Amino acid sequence: MTPGASRTALIAATALAVAAAAGLGVLWLRQAAPDRFADCGGGAAGATIGGPFTLTDENGRTVTDAEVLAQPSLVYFGYTFCPDVCPTDNARNAEAVDLLEARGLTVQPVFISIDPERDTPERLRDFTDMLHPRMLGLTGTPEQVAAASRAYRTYFRKVDSGDEYYLVDHSTQTYLMLPGYGFVTFFPRDATAEAMADSTACYLAHA
Repeated sequence: MTPGASRTALIAATALAVAAAAGLGVLWLRQAAPDRFADCGGGAAGATIGGPFTLTDENGRTVTDAEVLAQPSLVYFGYTFCPDVCPTDNARNAEAVDLLEARGLTVQPVFISIDPERDTPERLRDFTDMLHPRMLGLTGTPEQVAAASRAYRTYFRKVDSGDEYYLVDHSTQTYLMLPGYGFVTFFPRDATAEAMADSTACYLAHA
């Protein structure tokens, strides 16, 4: 098996596990043919992940997916009160963005809250500014957030504790979105910043 084929198999296997955990089945997994990104691992490009959304950014402005994803973006769904996973994952995403910037490549980190009850634009701005100056935080009404989550095939569930300190179970993959192509691949939690930067640079070179 070639390295590219191996990477493709890994992406597909991981995606299947994510979909199964969310109870989503595998209908959204389809191959893009021909896959111009085959040298980068390919296989996931063209999957029906992503779609229109309308949300509120960290400055209180209403934005759409067309505005937010007008440049290459790493998209993550989480919440600011997350005790460990979200800060760790997004710090890694920020590091990958910096590594890409050192190569002359601009990629925007995007953080979409799945906890609109607590994540106000102001709260999001504090969170994203701490992690990266170009990280964009998005929130919205519960209905808007749910619609965005469905479009990206993510999972989240509030764990009701009876007080304001509840946790939210959620999926943790990071999506690479490219203008003109949409979703091209995703990165699991165990992907390093260096691996993300290398993979993203490959996709950008072939776009």
